[in-house]
Amino acid sequence: MATKRKDPALYTLTAGSFAGAIEATITYPTEFVKTQLQLQDGAKGQVAALPGAKAPKGPIDILVSTVRNQGISAVYRGLSAMIIGNTAKAGVRFFAFDQFKELLKDSEGKTTGARSVLAGLGAGMTEALLVVTPSETIKTKLIHDGNSAKPQYRGLVHGVQSIVKAEGLGGIYRGVIPVMARQGANSAVRFGVYSALNDLLKARLEPGAKVPAAYTFGIGAIAGIVTVYSTMPLDVVKTKMQGLNAKQLYNGVFDCFWKVFKNEGLLSFWKGATPRLARLSMSGGIVFSIYENTMVVLRRFDDPAPLRS
Repeated sequence: MATKRKDPALYTLTAGSFAGAIEATITYPTEFVKTQLQLQDGAKGQVAALPGAKAPKGPIDILVSTVRNQGISAVYRGLSAMIIGNTAKAGVRFFAFDQFKELLKDSEGKTTGARSVLAGLGAGMTEALLVVTPSETIKTKLIHDGNSAKPQYRGLVHGVQSIVKAEGLGGIYRGVIPVMARQGANSAVRFGVYSALNDLLKARLEPGAKVPAAYTFGIGAIAGIVTVYSTMPLDVVKTKMQGLNAKQLYNGVFDCFWKVFKNEGLLSFWKGATPRLARLSMSGGIVFSIYENTMVVLRRFDDPAPLRS
């Protein structure tokens, strides 16, 4: 019986990066709205106490008021940082997940549900350290800066230069602990749920049959939904710690957790859940669908069957 050939690392990295870039571009407005909601200070009704900033009310109000006052391009502020980060993140995520899965295979060469969760956890922690923290910090600061009467950043490059000049390299690594915790939990939950549902689905299909694209999108979306509500508190704290004035407001992760709870209440840890749910339910389907179909195309380069004339 022929054994299944392992996909080259370059394929998983390429497919993951391509999927991440497409997903970021499609879903960015929901990320913009989520970040704005999380930057609100529930106690003061202000957007993280920036001078001259007006507090948006909800997801629709944020979109409408932003477009009305600043134009449609304003809801894509920070997109360049997100695309670069998401492209690298997705590539690292799938590559790392594939490597961790290989390491965690049992004696029969199989990866159980629990081992898939561990592989996802490892992939999430890896992507958080290498890619997500700096890209998310820059994105959050660019969005937050846009709320002030006189924005100080003139774009991605100028923003990065200004942050590093003012705060050093540590300035783009704000919130690294909650980011690592969030990304680890994100990937553990998402890959765990996706792998479990995918295995259940494959068990009902004929041996060797390809999983329909619509099914892949559906189970990817379900995995995204479960991920949102289980990791939302970490996402809120991450955003708070990456704001422009976070250094003055919070003395670490636990201090941030406590102040958010004390000043804004328990439910504030799920602030921005609706736009994040909209994004992750779509992104799960988009990323896994594009990834799987890109892998199909890449695998054709290794097809040993001779080309027919």
